[in-house]
Amino acid sequence: MTGVDATAGGMAAPGKRRAPRNTWHFTPTLPITQAPYCEWPLKPGKCLVYLLKSWSPLAERFFILLAAIAIWHWFVPSLERTATFRFDWMFEIWLRNFILVLTIAGGLHLWFFTFAGQGDEMRYDKRPLARDSRVFHFGNQVWDNMFWTLGSSVLVGTLFECLMLWAYANGYAVLITFTENPGLFIGVLLLIPVWSGFHFYWFHRALHIGPLYRHVHSWHHKNVNTGPWSGHAMHPVEHIGLYSDALIYFLVASHPIHMIFNLLLHTIAGPTSHCGYEKLKLSSRVQVQLGDFMHQLHHKYIHCNYGTYETPWDKIFGSFHDGTPEGDRHIHERRRRILARKSERRVGNAA
Repeated sequence: MTGVDATAGGMAAPGKRRAPRNTWHFTPTLPITQAPYCEWPLKPGKCLVYLLKSWSPLAERFFILLAAIAIWHWFVPSLERTATFRFDWMFEIWLRNFILVLTIAGGLHLWFFTFAGQGDEMRYDKRPLARDSRVFHFGNQVWDNMFWTLGSSVLVGTLFECLMLWAYANGYAVLITFTENPGLFIGVLLLIPVWSGFHFYWFHRALHIGPLYRHVHSWHHKNVNTGPWSGHAMHPVEHIGLYSDALIYFLVASHPIHMIFNLLLHTIAGPTSHCGYEKLKLSSRVQVQLGDFMHQLHHKYIHCNYGTYETPWDKIFGSFHDGTPEGDRHIHERRRRILARKSERRVGNAA
């Protein structure tokens, strides 16, 4: 799944052990933990430090916010134009999104996998991406992933953005500005990652139930070993669900920057969080957090880590995997119980 903001990078506690190398080529320091405000009792000091770190100029989230501001100022048609659905301005947004995804996902793929610019340093799973595999369309993981990303994902994300711009222009979504209401503007901005994570967990959890998994979400889980193009390689129905969290702005007063930032948390963070590497190493001292080991564990074990670092639901419902061997055993036992219940239901239905 995509669209998850991986700023926390696992929030690994210093001095704790790493996983055995026979499972992963690289892991962050284990056990991984979630955001402090997912833990009880709450520790306000730790929550404040986490919040400041997650919005710092070195965090991916801050970069995505800057991208949203730049897009609004220079790459969005005027609201006067968006008041009526027309092909011209909608195509402009689609083209911008196409170029953005091609640049982010394509650039990361070229660097990590084509040019091997970082080798296997900080790569979770060093096995090559799949080729000559019947599992993927075109028999190739990268081509399959690119097709669904550039075809379906860019289109669906564009349509949601166009719908919301039309809603702002016609008063169906209440528009606020920073100048008129700075408190509300900043408050909504800070809550967007929390809302996005809440929506992602429940939507994603539903995709793991019965027919929705078999016919829809299993497309995404073909990517056990992920690359940048894997983040949006999914069934079109899943793209619709993923981007649908933008509909909240029909109910919440906001600015188009909020809506664009919300959508970019999927559009940009999808490729970065699935890139297969913990960090992009720019120099010996400068490293940019990209990967999402919590979600990488989900791709490997499936029945765990449905949410994000900023949602408590996996811990509440017993599906959190912290990356340790103990976590492996916990999730394997959980999977055994799930399969046993399914088997019992099948026997009962047959009777």
